Amino acid sequence: MTSSSNKTDAEQLHLRDLARLRRVRDRIDREYAQPLDVEALAFGVHMSAGHLSRQFKLAYGEAPYSYLMTRRIERAMALLRRGDLSVTEVCFEVGCSSLGTFSTRFTELVGMSPSAYKRDAAQQTEGMPSCVAKQVTRPIRNREAPAAQSHLD
Repeated sequence: MTSSSNKTDAEQLHLRDLARLRRVRDRIDREYAQPLDVEALAFGVHMSAGHLSRQFKLAYGEAPYSYLMTRRIERAMALLRRGDLSVTEVCFEVGCSSLGTFSTRFTELVGMSPSAYKRDAAQQTEGMPSCVAKQVTRPIRNREAPAAQSHLD
């Protein structure tokens, strides 16, 4: 084989991996409320869990589980803004099985507890179309925000 042939093979492998990663991301987006774990996601695209995690993080900037939790928290924010469900009901509605883990992760991503968000969110987004409210209230990783901001200074 020539080096150009190897490069073509490597490019094809990379493109195939990207297509698999998109399938995993799409599955998470669709099935966020279902019990999902990295092993099951990897099995579904014929990859090892370790390889999937590394490649997913390279492609999307966060590990598959982290991406899943971000999707769940985004959906939880929308349900809490609606105001007709309790925090516990929202937790289970978005696929979390532990209220403690849900509350901790929500607080990390949003910067306030789910209860505080529910109390304050309706006032903050009153009168906004839901598509605008979703954009404005999109969770930002609090731990990563200072690093991202320092690059903008």
